[in-house]
Amino acid sequence: MSTAGPERTGGCLCGAVRYEVRGPLRPVVMCHCTQCRRVTGHFMAATAARRSDFRLLAESGLAWYDSSAEARRGFCSNCGSTLFWQGAGRDYISIAAGTLDGSSGLRTACHLFAGDKGDYYEITDGMPQLHDGNFSLKWP
Repeated sequence: MSTAGPERTGGCLCGAVRYEVRGPLRPVVMCHCTQCRRVTGHFMAATAARRSDFRLLAESGLAWYDSSAEARRGFCSNCGSTLFWQGAGRDYISIAAGTLDGSSGLRTACHLFAGDKGDYYEITDGMPQLHDGNFSLKWP
């Protein structure tokens, strides 16, 4: 399920990075890859927006880290909030779901890189568990 509705806003903990999305959001995926676990301290819960529907409203604290040859990660250099994941050549930007203002109305679709999950927790919610990042979701 995606959310089309009116514009959605979000940002980091200190407010130095703010964004808006004017268009549908992808259902949330939970990524358990080693990089996501290290950058968040657990696993990443991320929605996404088409680049054409996404706009930064404030970016004074935004910094990017090239985490691999295929992707970079956006975070706030002031408060440290994890915000974005942007794959090279992708027409969307992944957004940390917890950075959205208010109630999101989004639902979880699946778990990615489930085999890389931390050994201190189990995935027990019944959602599909994929062992790579290849997934396909209906997204208007």
